[in-house]
Amino acid sequence: MLHARIIRVQQDMKVSVVIPAYNEASRIGAVLKPVLGSELVSEVIVVDDGSEDGTADIARQFNVAVLCLPQNRGKAAALDEGVALAQHDDILFLDADLVGLRTEHVDSMIKAYRDQNLDMVVGVFSGGRATTDIAQTINPFASGQRMLRREIWQQAKTRVEDRSPVEEMSFGIEIALSRMAVKEGWLKDKVKLDGVTHVLKEEKRGFSQGLRDRFRMYGDMIKWLVKKV
Repeated sequence: MLHARIIRVQQDMKVSVVIPAYNEASRIGAVLKPVLGSELVSEVIVVDDGSEDGTADIARQFNVAVLCLPQNRGKAAALDEGVALAQHDDILFLDADLVGLRTEHVDSMIKAYRDQNLDMVVGVFSGGRATTDIAQTINPFASGQRMLRREIWQQAKTRVEDRSPVEEMSFGIEIALSRMAVKEGWLKDKVKLDGVTHVLKEEKRGFSQGLRDRFRMYGDMIKWLVKKV
């Protein structure tokens, strides 16, 4: 590996949670409540990626930091802004549209990362919804639920920006991180998130727009599946 191994002292580890959100006003509260219920979480940051539905207003009702981007820049850029704002080096990424998330899921990801001294943990849906379960069974490392250290993110970001701006990655960020994990030999593991799923794009934005957004997301993933990292 190109980076030094970090031996974590359990009681001293502080975790920042970064949640990118785009038009998730009706859903983000269901994610923030279980996250804030975790005693292992030290800080929560919501990055409102140019929302038009009051997502930031809802997030401000909770004890979290809210960063509002003036326009929609895509998932990778929103995550990067969150990492830059985070006070701590151990960072958990979670999507804002999760359904069925419980505090125990948050704790299980953090504990696996901490106790096994891993470089990256990926949370995989299980028993929540057939369509999302199947998708993550086929490609578990496309999941947006993952934990890693700031230096890992910075290494990935630097590698990516050698080829294109981070804004162009959007939903390709998970694929790029997972490919780099293999290439660099990062220690990684998966954690099952029992009963967790997310709201489909077609349900959020209507069938036609949701389908276009889904194909755009798949395009981002495919691009970074074949692109050199």
